[in-house]
Amino acid sequence: MTPQDACIASEKLCRMAPIIPVIVVEDPALAKPLAEALVRGGLPVLEVTLRTPAALEVIQEMSKVEGGIVGAGTLLTPADVAAAIDAGAQFGVSPGATDRLLDAVEEADLPTLPGAATSTEVMRLLERGYTIQKFFPAEANGGAPALKAIGAPLPQVRFCPTGGVTLKNAPTYLSLSNTLCCGGSWVAPKDLMVAGDWDGITKLAAEAAALPRS
Repeated sequence: MTPQDACIASEKLCRMAPIIPVIVVEDPALAKPLAEALVRGGLPVLEVTLRTPAALEVIQEMSKVEGGIVGAGTLLTPADVAAAIDAGAQFGVSPGATDRLLDAVEEADLPTLPGAATSTEVMRLLERGYTIQKFFPAEANGGAPALKAIGAPLPQVRFCPTGGVTLKNAPTYLSLSNTLCCGGSWVAPKDLMVAGDWDGITKLAAEAAALPRS
């Protein structure tokens, strides 16, 4: 998959809903009902971070949910790419980007949102053909004002800002012309998962799905 083809696929995913849930699940038994709750609330694109030993099994379980599109976040190495694909991931997300990682996702035909935090990183990815990128960590790097400023000289790149995005500040990001969607973890809080409050998570998802975009 060329970077251009990857960006077409990534843009399609980003346009499906204003928020992509960023999910950390430690118990695979919670994976399927969580995915069902999020999809039911209007958030079909799900990013499972590879931060727990259960992450790959969680991807496998979530991939069984009708209407869900499950991807792997925190891709760091070619080995992560291979493991994520074997688990059923349909897209990838990385906090940054290295040549080895980009080579791996392109060879594996895995649409991926590579991360960038500065204009130089954005330009390097653009030079390789990536016009759809992840802005991370968003709030720590200046938030929406910084992303707007980056967009002035680089209007051809659009982003999924992630990291510190909340229900309160998401509308500001989504109002920017260079923001396609946001990644957020607030729609899948640990306390509701542990309590099995799937209706509560569906409510959070529906609230996020209703956020306006520019």
